[in-house]
Amino acid sequence: MGHDVEEVDAEGDEQVLERAGAIDVAKASAKVCVRLPGAKRRITKVWDVGATTKAIVALADELAELEIERVVLEATSDYWRPFFYLLEARGLCVWLVNARDVKNVPGRPKTDKLDAIWLAKLNERGMLRPSFVPPREIRELRDYTRLRAELVEDRTRHKQRLEKLLEDSMIKLSTVASDIFGKSGRAMLEALIAGERDPEVLADLALGQMRKKTAALKEALTGRFDHHHAELARMLLDEIDALTEKIERLTTRVEELVSKIPEANAPVDPETGEIGSKGLPVLERLDEVPGIGLRAAQVIVAELGLDMERFPTASHLVSWAKVSPRTIQSGPRSRSGKVGKGNPYLKRVLGEAATAAAKTDTFLGERYRRLVRRRGKQRALVAIERSLLVVVWHLLADPNARFIDLGSDFYERRVNKERRTRDLVRQLMALGHQVTLNPAA
Repeated sequence: MGHDVEEVDAEGDEQVLERAGAIDVAKASAKVCVRLPGAKRRITKVWDVGATTKAIVALADELAELEIERVVLEATSDYWRPFFYLLEARGLCVWLVNARDVKNVPGRPKTDKLDAIWLAKLNERGMLRPSFVPPREIRELRDYTRLRAELVEDRTRHKQRLEKLLEDSMIKLSTVASDIFGKSGRAMLEALIAGERDPEVLADLALGQMRKKTAALKEALTGRFDHHHAELARMLLDEIDALTEKIERLTTRVEELVSKIPEANAPVDPETGEIGSKGLPVLERLDEVPGIGLRAAQVIVAELGLDMERFPTASHLVSWAKVSPRTIQSGPRSRSGKVGKGNPYLKRVLGEAATAAAKTDTFLGERYRRLVRRRGKQRALVAIERSLLVVVWHLLADPNARFIDLGSDFYERRVNKERRTRDLVRQLMALGHQVTLNPAA
């Protein structure tokens, strides 16, 4: 041939199925389609089924009798959950697929029947990729961690409302105290609600380092805090306290659930029955990574699970989490696209961990400082998120792996000093200087 020919493996996991099924789910019902082999041509059957537990269990039995090799569900809101859980419990192979990957051909009529048939055809030809659905114990853990995250957001909103209420009453406590809900700030708020208005008495409630700011506190606590402010502040504080109690209960429950997962505990030597020298529970190993605390580790385990066979390499996990820019290539031009949305709960905790790691005197902190000068803050943080996720993959893939920091001087140690010196001398000479090097004593 007169041109270059490249042979590529484009099959992947494609597999043509003889018996394929698909379900187009809705809130109260679903449209089921199965594709079966026939004497002369493929047989397509379509019917409706209710979204109740009894109806889904009967459907599972019917699909098992038809020997359906794989059933595909479109990820529509949360309506897919009962179908996925009950069909999976029946022993069927169930895939959840992204709605973006199963769009029908533009211009054709769109009905539930046609959507189910199209989904079944894509399934039987192996043209779909399954979404990640963790096992049951991880799903339960995920429910607790996600509710905790939402309650923390609610508590933050109530705190912001209370701070806005203080501004309305001309109490400028937040300009002096870094946390108005600490011990000192809380004591002052309780006193205000109880009816105390004297700035000197209120400022005298300061504790610890806050006592050094007595003069500023007197000025900040001089305002017009009246009865209606006190009543609203009491309601907001009660809501904050109630949410704090629920968050603590959820945290305790999360710790219990993680401890019950065998893979989350320290690995045991099968021969001796003892914990190895490097053995630590998964949360403690993740906690060793700069920027990742125990709560962040809990969220990571809840969102990723502990079985990394789902992600063959760290690059697969990074791509799934959408912390790696996609490549856009057309003709001779190639550029990087956006990273994508990904899992919002995972990306939130990775962003917080990356921000914390960027401030440390570690390899990750130095990596951030090197990148931020050239690429900007946002891209540098995304790069640190990716680095963190690569570390997480290795820690979860190997129960005996431990994090080892390369050190903030990692890049400096890798510099070729002679080459660096030669480059700097050349630059100075180009500027018209004569350079004489005297080795340091």
